[in-house]
Amino acid sequence: MKTSLAAAAPPLLSLVLLLGAWEALVRVLAVPAYLLPPPSQIAAAFAADATTLGLATWTTAKSALLGFALSGVIGVLVAVALSASRLLERAFYPYAVFLQTVPIVAIAPLLVLWFGPGERAVSVSAFIVSVFPVVANALSGLRSVEPALRDLFRLYGAGKLRTLLLLSLPSSLPSIVTGLRIAGGLAVIGAIVGEFVAGFAEGTPGLGILIMSAPRQLRTDLLFAAVLCASALGLGLFGATNLGGWLLLRRWHPSEKS
Repeated sequence: MKTSLAAAAPPLLSLVLLLGAWEALVRVLAVPAYLLPPPSQIAAAFAADATTLGLATWTTAKSALLGFALSGVIGVLVAVALSASRLLERAFYPYAVFLQTVPIVAIAPLLVLWFGPGERAVSVSAFIVSVFPVVANALSGLRSVEPALRDLFRLYGAGKLRTLLLLSLPSSLPSIVTGLRIAGGLAVIGAIVGEFVAGFAEGTPGLGILIMSAPRQLRTDLLFAAVLCASALGLGLFGATNLGGWLLLRRWHPSEKS
């Protein structure tokens, strides 16, 4: 407990100092609230619009989680398929790289045409942004299995499926977890960008809609609050992935041992 408190003290102290300086400078320089609200006004916006922020966060979280889950499952399956053949990898891996380099804002209107406005298009946007790190890291892990262990499995007559399930996938778990950690934050970004374009068809608008609408109402405090909610969502997804990775790897992999 003392070690945890000692580790948390410096960032917490710097945060308090930063917020105090921000509050003081905004008030001393009389900066208009619509340009840069003080932290106290942002905190008041959290309290006044707690229900709106909570519902918007939940709406975005559903799309981000769906996109993240799809990227995890499909990303690992694609990596397994590519690792089975160098020819297959050379043929299709460049398209995975291309998918990562295309700006999601540019193809988001197509997603609206194909999937309609709302949660489906936003989830696909989150998936497109977050799938490449899973593919790249899983493929790297699958390619990095010790050749001696592969030879040992081959010596004992293990087939390709058995080798994959008992050797390749367990050995590549650290790399897969790393890819999922990156994908978690990217899924939230993809969902927010998807909401900028896809909007919402029915129900409660997400954080992306709130972020776009708040400046038009000169509610910069609400804009900051929505951005903080999006950041907290990304951190929560990253933390959940970290916890899952720790539970999977803590007993046998050095990276998760304390």
